[in-house]
Amino acid sequence: MASIKDVAAEAGVSVATVSRVLNDHPSVSADARTRVLAAVEALGYRPNAVARSLRTDQTRTLGLVISDVLNPYFTELARSVEEEARALGYSVIIGNADERPELQDHHVRTLLDRRIDGLLVSPTDGGSPLMLDAVRAGTPMVFVDRWIPGVDVPVVRADGRAAVRDLVAHLHGLGHRRLAIIAGPAATTTGSERVEAFRDAMAECGLPLPDAYIGQGDFQADSGRRVTEGFLELAEPPEVVFAADNLMALGALDAVRARGLRIPDDIALAAFDDIRWFVHTDPPITAIAQPTGELGRAAVRALVDRIEGRPPQSVTLPARLVVRRSCGESAPQEPSPATNRRQP
Repeated sequence: MASIKDVAAEAGVSVATVSRVLNDHPSVSADARTRVLAAVEALGYRPNAVARSLRTDQTRTLGLVISDVLNPYFTELARSVEEEARALGYSVIIGNADERPELQDHHVRTLLDRRIDGLLVSPTDGGSPLMLDAVRAGTPMVFVDRWIPGVDVPVVRADGRAAVRDLVAHLHGLGHRRLAIIAGPAATTTGSERVEAFRDAMAECGLPLPDAYIGQGDFQADSGRRVTEGFLELAEPPEVVFAADNLMALGALDAVRARGLRIPDDIALAAFDDIRWFVHTDPPITAIAQPTGELGRAAVRALVDRIEGRPPQSVTLPARLVVRRSCGESAPQEPSPATNRRQP
């Protein structure tokens, strides 16, 4: 990878001149500017966003990179982040990674270039060199919802293991024995954690979990539809499909209805990540709810502590099971919102 010294040598100018051109300083001659920009293009040079983020002044601006803005969970998380940041005197710039590591890194790089004071990230994978470089360079950072194992960054997240155990016990109590899961990507901590929790809960109830009942999704609706179609093609389809996030659950719902099947009469459906829409489906969907609003607020507080020189704390909050009617329950619908937004 080309360095700023390489650019200076190619353009026949000093490193200081290259720096002035890249920072749009008016003292550089037109000729020198042309030669530097041509060298930048020829060498494919990219400024070191991490190094440029190291500074003593503050912009009172936070960066937030979320995994998927179309996912109602992350939309609500972003809203709570913005509200809490504003209350503490900060603005927020949001980047949508769309579950793509390369787009995540693009937003991280852009936000560091904007000289933000700190960064909130829900990582799309566990191996971003840029993010690791930012941590090593001292960029104030907090992971929210997801995290990168082994990286010394505060994490604000929900623990869903107990809620998954409650869900499987609930399904077992309803008489269901063939339970399948649409898992999230194994490269994400939430993807791997939820399938492990489901496997453990099945074992606790003495229920088998054959490989055919574990479908690999990607936290997108299309994968939920595709995996559920595969489940329905099995010689012995599952009695329950548990989707490890809300978008995959909506994809599963589409697949079931496309076959002319009924929930829960023909197959039951449950989901991780409760959303407001789930109370309006027919039947309303049994789901695991995360304290989304409090997660967003806690993440901002942890990041501001880090920025302002106070020791930040990791925060783990419990998720909970919300029983509705999509698994054959006779209990009345619970009109529970998917979040716990601050009341005025």
